[in-house]
Amino acid sequence: MKTKHWLVFILLGAIWSSSFMWIKIAVQEVGPITLVAFRVLFGLLFSITIILIQHVPLPRTFKGWMPFLILGISNLAIPFFLISWGEQVIDSGVAAILDATVPLFAIVFAHLALSDDKMTVPKVAGLLMGFIGVIILMSKSIGVSIGPILGQLAVVVASMFYAGSSVYARKSTTEASGIMRGAGPLFSSTAVMWIAAFTVERPITIPHLPITWIALLWLGILGSGLAFILNYYLIHEIGPTRTSMVSYLFPLGGVILGVTILHEQLTWQVIAGAALILASLAIANWAPKRQEMDRIQPVQTNDERPDPIEPAASEVLSKEYSK
Repeated sequence: MKTKHWLVFILLGAIWSSSFMWIKIAVQEVGPITLVAFRVLFGLLFSITIILIQHVPLPRTFKGWMPFLILGISNLAIPFFLISWGEQVIDSGVAAILDATVPLFAIVFAHLALSDDKMTVPKVAGLLMGFIGVIILMSKSIGVSIGPILGQLAVVVASMFYAGSSVYARKSTTEASGIMRGAGPLFSSTAVMWIAAFTVERPITIPHLPITWIALLWLGILGSGLAFILNYYLIHEIGPTRTSMVSYLFPLGGVILGVTILHEQLTWQVIAGAALILASLAIANWAPKRQEMDRIQPVQTNDERPDPIEPAASEVLSKEYSK
């Protein structure tokens, strides 16, 4: 990769890795539903600005909007809420590690839903290793308190929603532009989360601490706005397979920020769980050189540059719609 690509790659990893820290900060003052409501609202406002500046065409029919309306709930509203709810009782670093399991769940969903992305021996080995990593990560709380266990399970379920949504998106949004894939789901998620906030968390807590507003703006404008632009820039420039490797930065960045900024405890379970989950991702995505070459298919982009590899759903795009 060129230097500019590395810089964008690192910036994208830093934005998404830090999201878990900012969630932990914001949830100290506002409820998880209100947190997500503000987050998707700020992301939507940013996205509308980009759409207007670049004159991005919007779908003209309800059928065209339907995938985005579904993804706004399944890929934004529900997992955002589950992660925010879970971080009320678990460390941000632990949440970042558990969120990195998305590609592992995508393997299962892709096998069930897609004809061209079936289970292989490396994928099964990666699944088993990742599952062991999750068990080790959760072992500290087993038999001690139910709260942290439920919090960790909430993040795992959020990862399942991300994975299922990536497979659905692969099948239903192939004709949409990159900007619409990122911006479209924000419309329905914003409506759903504000209705939920006024219904469940009333009276809504308006943040008073400046750090909370910084967290919400960061999560909305950067984590749910700018990040998807950087993501699609990299997909266009270096290909989707290499872009999806940004998920490897989540456990590292999330744990470092949690330990150094939030003074979270670095235990052997955190280190071992993170190592096993990262190793499981590498094993699940490994393919012999000949097999990798067989999957090469030139795909024309908007400026007629070929994309070197057409990705499997298990490799992509667990992060295709911003964290």
